[in-house]
Amino acid sequence: MSASPTKVTRSPRQLFAAVVGLVFLLVGVLGFIPGVTTNYDQLGGAGHESGALLLGVFQVSILHNLVHVAFGLAGLAMARTAGSAKGFLVGGGVIYLVLWLYGLLIDHGSTANFVPVNGADNWLHLVLGLGMVALGVIPVSSARSA
Repeated sequence: MSASPTKVTRSPRQLFAAVVGLVFLLVGVLGFIPGVTTNYDQLGGAGHESGALLLGVFQVSILHNLVHVAFGLAGLAMARTAGSAKGFLVGGGVIYLVLWLYGLLIDHGSTANFVPVNGADNWLHLVLGLGMVALGVIPVSSARSA
């Protein structure tokens, strides 16, 4: 009699973290693709001088894109366990809420805007922050109906 393969089950929260991580990874990579990122020739390393816009809307820089890639890889890695998936979603959501506040408080034309962010980024950060925190704290059941 042969041993049956062990089936790995993932919690819904692990799936949420993996999807969020994958989306961040994809967004980070897309930020380096001309056409998807308009004004690509104006892509700066960091700072408000970068004129590149992801999807023609969201201000990005090399730093901004690399942060998205790193955040995405962290989400995929942390999706391996339910506890770390929750930590990624809640902790990452809090980071994005802080980034939203940062974007509201700084002068977008100053050196304080090193990420860089614009108005569209600010509102996206609010939605991402709230959504990630919600996905991290809402009660979820790992039991699946047959």
